[in-house]
Amino acid sequence: MRWSPRHPLLLPLVLLALLGGCRRPTRSGEEASAPAPGSLGTVTVKGSDTLVVLGQRWAEQFMKDHPGASIQVTGGGSGTGIAALINGTTDIAMSSRSMQDAEKQQARRRWPRGPVELAVARDGITFYVHERNPVDSLSLAQLQAIYLGDTRNWKDVGGADAPIIVYSRESSSGTYVFVKDAVLKGQDFTERAQTLPGTAAVVNAVSLEPDGIGYGGVAYARGVKELKVRVGEHDEAVPPTPATLQSGAYPLSRELYFELPREPTGLTRSFIDYVLSPEGQRLVTDAGFFPVK
Repeated sequence: MRWSPRHPLLLPLVLLALLGGCRRPTRSGEEASAPAPGSLGTVTVKGSDTLVVLGQRWAEQFMKDHPGASIQVTGGGSGTGIAALINGTTDIAMSSRSMQDAEKQQARRRWPRGPVELAVARDGITFYVHERNPVDSLSLAQLQAIYLGDTRNWKDVGGADAPIIVYSRESSSGTYVFVKDAVLKGQDFTERAQTLPGTAAVVNAVSLEPDGIGYGGVAYARGVKELKVRVGEHDEAVPPTPATLQSGAYPLSRELYFELPREPTGLTRSFIDYVLSPEGQRLVTDAGFFPVK
């Protein structure tokens, strides 16, 4: 039957067919609306609080260079980002640690071709104390004893006779996991540690507490003193500088990652290409981190 305005029942059917042709599958196989005219699409980026500020800077510059693209960056911690990746609710998970084997297995159940891990920046973990604290350096063993709760007074590590106020990150943080592995050798943090939801919060707490100690990325050290670290009790204390981090002389350095469900394509690939480009890596340096080689 040829369509005619005189057939009122056919018009709704034609409209439904046309609208159905404008749908596209999402990553999870469900249907979603096609991008609006002039839009290049949206990429969601979620996870590491260490990376969130740098991620936002990458996104802002990329969107300036690519009108119509939307890059949505939020924090919440590395574990939160990885969980979102596994659940299919983010395109990129930012993480300050590698995915654990169990997490990779979970991801493969949903994404058989993944996950894919890309190093996008380098970072150093530093321990912060108040600017007036006389202690300038600690050994890895001394840091371990403080965070296990075995050392509780600054006088035991060369400081004043005052209780050590310990600040830590929440367990979903990749920085928390790094310190637990690299400093505590897998042991649990002292119950006396006060858990804070982000590196900026740790820095702020230490800056206000003369007897405090906390940890986080080098890029966040503002208004606090960064301790030098000795590998052994009698080794030279090494400051967290660009030279010592790049050379490996500073013992607490790490890579920061983008975790993806599979090899990136389309807008996600374009964004990652920008992040790893010379311009994107210059933003890494500007933010206080270190470029990947």
